[in-house]
Amino acid sequence: RTSWRAVEADMSNQGEGPQSTADLTAFVQNLLTQMQSRFQQMSDSIINRIDEMGERIDDLERSVQDLVSQAEEGDGENKGVVSKQ
Repeated sequence: RTSWRAVEADMSNQGEGPQSTADLTAFVQNLLTQMQSRFQQMSDSIINRIDEMGERIDDLERSVQDLVSQAEEGDGENKGVVSKQ
């Protein structure tokens, strides 16, 4: 990673006059483009993870509901067996 001060010092050492502003502008534009790309990648990754977590939660809710239904059915069958005895 290149810091602003390092670029500025490098250009000063090279004795670049008018070009230094253009070079610095190009550097900053490139850096901003890279940052925008990285933020977009991170944003996409976060959204994908949120979607995956939502699907997992939905699956978990279905599993819990299935277990509750099975438990209720089991209670009904057990009550029937007990009352017949």
